[in-house]
Amino acid sequence: MDIPLPDSKAAVVVIDDDPHILELAGLILSRKGYHVLAASTARQGMDIIAAQAPELALLDYMMPEMDGLATLREIKARYPDTYVIMFTGKGNEEIAVELMKGGASEYILKPFNNRDLTDRLDSVLRIREIELHNKALQQEHVRLLEEIDTWNQELQKRVREKTEALQKAQSEIAQSEKLAALGYLSAGMAHEIRNPLNSISLFAQLMRQNAADHEQREYLGKILKEIDRIDVIICKLLDASRRSRTISSDVQIDRVVDNAIDAFSPQIEAGNIRVERRYHGVPPAIKADPAEVEQIFTNLFLNALDEMPGGGRLDIEIYEENGWVVVTVGDSGGGIPAEVLPNIFEPFFTTKSRGTGMGLPVVQRIARIYQGTVSVEKSSAEGTVFRLEFPAVVPA
Repeated sequence: MDIPLPDSKAAVVVIDDDPHILELAGLILSRKGYHVLAASTARQGMDIIAAQAPELALLDYMMPEMDGLATLREIKARYPDTYVIMFTGKGNEEIAVELMKGGASEYILKPFNNRDLTDRLDSVLRIREIELHNKALQQEHVRLLEEIDTWNQELQKRVREKTEALQKAQSEIAQSEKLAALGYLSAGMAHEIRNPLNSISLFAQLMRQNAADHEQREYLGKILKEIDRIDVIICKLLDASRRSRTISSDVQIDRVVDNAIDAFSPQIEAGNIRVERRYHGVPPAIKADPAEVEQIFTNLFLNALDEMPGGGRLDIEIYEENGWVVVTVGDSGGGIPAEVLPNIFEPFFTTKSRGTGMGLPVVQRIARIYQGTVSVEKSSAEGTVFRLEFPAVVPA
């Protein structure tokens, strides 16, 4: 069952006693296709929500007569399908916790910029659609259980069909919840990473301009190239939380692997890692986004290097098999414990103290987007081998 995409003409009620904020937010959101409603008091905002049931509400934290937190709680109690984003001029952890406990989906610091405002609204609207979809699935789950309880022995065939439908609904609930969590994570991480990344880029550019040594300029150029690649990845994470992916072009996977290895050359050299490449001829192209495919190998190489702190061997093999392009990535580390293997592709699962648990889930997500698969071919005390398969492009 497909999860519906957010409606580009969703209704948003802006509740703020500052007429300038009402005017600015209304202008920004109207240009983005939102249907904007305005209220200068909490009570007026509640009346609009009661009458028109907007998908989102932008609510000021400091309001006269009835404060923003009390208004938030009343909205969530009476109109739970209207998701609330808070405006606040005070940004600290205590206020953030208080707002989230009160039912806010997000909060935005004043003053805000156009992109931050629309990105936050797009993300919350996407999460709203997923969570409402989950709610519908759960209601269907309950309905199916009640219906099954009323059947008798003569309806065994129908029981089997409904049980299969129930299992499918449960699977979609679990997957939708993961998508919701990934949407929150990707949007939040992207906003937090962009500011320091911009500073790093600026300082690297200044250093490159003033560097007298050719080798230093070359390394700084590589740093700037990787910063650009990180920014592309951030954009793709934000896109992933809003809409479905699209296939972009024919990709030669051996070239993508070579690019990823080149990006890791300093770590490979410093870590005393020997790279063994076995490419069986020129493999067929695959249909994919090259930046996303490179992200797959970036994550796998990061895992492999982390498993070989004292040095070792990184093996990459590429070949065609029955219309599929197959890539194996192996390391000579300590292997993955058998009891952990069933969980390694679960979001946020990690056995590392500093790990995020997102590397392998991202690998699996990207592979599935392009009709591919990823699995552990083998894992032992001598190392781990991951196997990737993608459908080969059939020549015209």
